[in-house]
Amino acid sequence: MPGSPPRIAPFAGLHLEHSSTVDRAAAELRRAIFDGEIESGTPLRELALAESLGVSRPTVREALAILVAEGLVTREPNRGVNVATPEASSVRDVCHARFVLEGAGVLRWATADQVDRDHVRDSLSAYTDSISAGASYAELNERHLAFHVSLVGLTQSARLVGMAELLVVELKLALAQVDRLRRNAHDQADSHTELVALMERGDLPGAHEFLRLHLEEAADAILTALQVS
Repeated sequence: MPGSPPRIAPFAGLHLEHSSTVDRAAAELRRAIFDGEIESGTPLRELALAESLGVSRPTVREALAILVAEGLVTREPNRGVNVATPEASSVRDVCHARFVLEGAGVLRWATADQVDRDHVRDSLSAYTDSISAGASYAELNERHLAFHVSLVGLTQSARLVGMAELLVVELKLALAQVDRLRRNAHDQADSHTELVALMERGDLPGAHEFLRLHLEEAADAILTALQVS
């Protein structure tokens, strides 16, 4: 109609190619951090990264924003963007909070739904299989933490699971670096297998105590490996 404003196609401003480039840049930075090519505390300069990745600075800036949201890097005034470095108090607090949530799940094993128990078993298998297959540290980290979140799923509380997922994000970088430095993924698999075996045998108090010690040792390992005090 004369005088009518031109129609604008819905979502005309979306740019799939640009978004995928940002995601690929974030994925490559994430891989380099988990594999130890970029250590904790390393400054992440936009220009240098853009040249190395072959992308624009705005693309790097958006990729870094994704990693900031994931807790893998930090952005501070006058200091720019750096790979995150965990603090001792935060590591211990997160591990304590994880024990509260995961321990609640362990104690519910006998009364939990079969689906939730099977999810724990499947998560353990996925973790141990990835170790046998020689998976990357990033994948091992994902499988490892997914197993721990599956324990919280035994509570049948979506809110508690959501809380657990937020907590493990804070430890992703630290645990990946510990696994890389200690190279003890097979020992971790044995430990997790023993935890599930205790639950399968019905020794829930024993499994609960086993988990407590496991998470305390995890906190000590993180702080020792990363020389954080």
